[in-house]
Amino acid sequence: MPTAVVDGIVTRYEVTGDGPPLLMYSPGGFDSRLENWSSLGIYGRLELLSRLSSRYTCITFDRRESGLSGGRLERIGWASYVAQGKGLLDHLGFDRAFLMGGCVGCSSVLALAVAHPSLARGMVLYSPAGGPRYRMVQHARFADHLAFVRESGLGAVVELARTTSLGFTKDPRVGPWVPVLRSDPAFADAYASFDPSRYAVLVAGMSRVLYDRDTVPGTEPEDLMTLDVPALIVPGQDTSHAPSAARYLQECLPGASYWDVPVAAQTAANAPARILEFLDAH
Repeated sequence: MPTAVVDGIVTRYEVTGDGPPLLMYSPGGFDSRLENWSSLGIYGRLELLSRLSSRYTCITFDRRESGLSGGRLERIGWASYVAQGKGLLDHLGFDRAFLMGGCVGCSSVLALAVAHPSLARGMVLYSPAGGPRYRMVQHARFADHLAFVRESGLGAVVELARTTSLGFTKDPRVGPWVPVLRSDPAFADAYASFDPSRYAVLVAGMSRVLYDRDTVPGTEPEDLMTLDVPALIVPGQDTSHAPSAARYLQECLPGASYWDVPVAAQTAANAPARILEFLDAH
């Protein structure tokens, strides 16, 4: 599978299908791998990637610090994910594209569209992550990781990463850089010797910047309200993908289309067809 160096970070990606480009920010939180479009929960059940690639050039990728993409020890914010998506489109020679996000990928799509509105032909926001309980869980995860670092040190994080297979979502002790710790020995060495006080500042800043509100995080509502990009919103229905988060986007995005279908009624027959209908119209 090909890779590209984007914003100084190796990005693993895949291009499938033919037609107008569709950049797809993967679902999966801190494990946002390109395979999730075909295997993770509802996305595998709906067969979105295989159906959409029949008419569009689908660009999927491992988000930085996920899967086999690389990473950098810094305070990561939504602008970091914008740089990765924009850089990948530049690498592939696309100056305009449709954007699609699943779960937390919706926040990256919105941030990219706000930063580069002329790039975005339209946005599909599938089961946007957000809601008060979602924020609380994310903040707790970062706090648990910092508690482990204070007690055991960064070297212990590296050792734990090498001896277990769980990611940050299921075991907060391993932290948000765990895929890179496992795949890049030089990064792991630098991580283990990093100043712990500075590290604590970076991680606390990530928690505050990435999960900054009790709805869809990352983009100011005033920026959404002035964003002239067509959007299709498909709601989720649990504590990490609160229906209120999807309704918030409907309220903020001018002229957005809201597919008011419960998750249980979203199927491989109707969901890809609704997305294709939206994309074809724009």
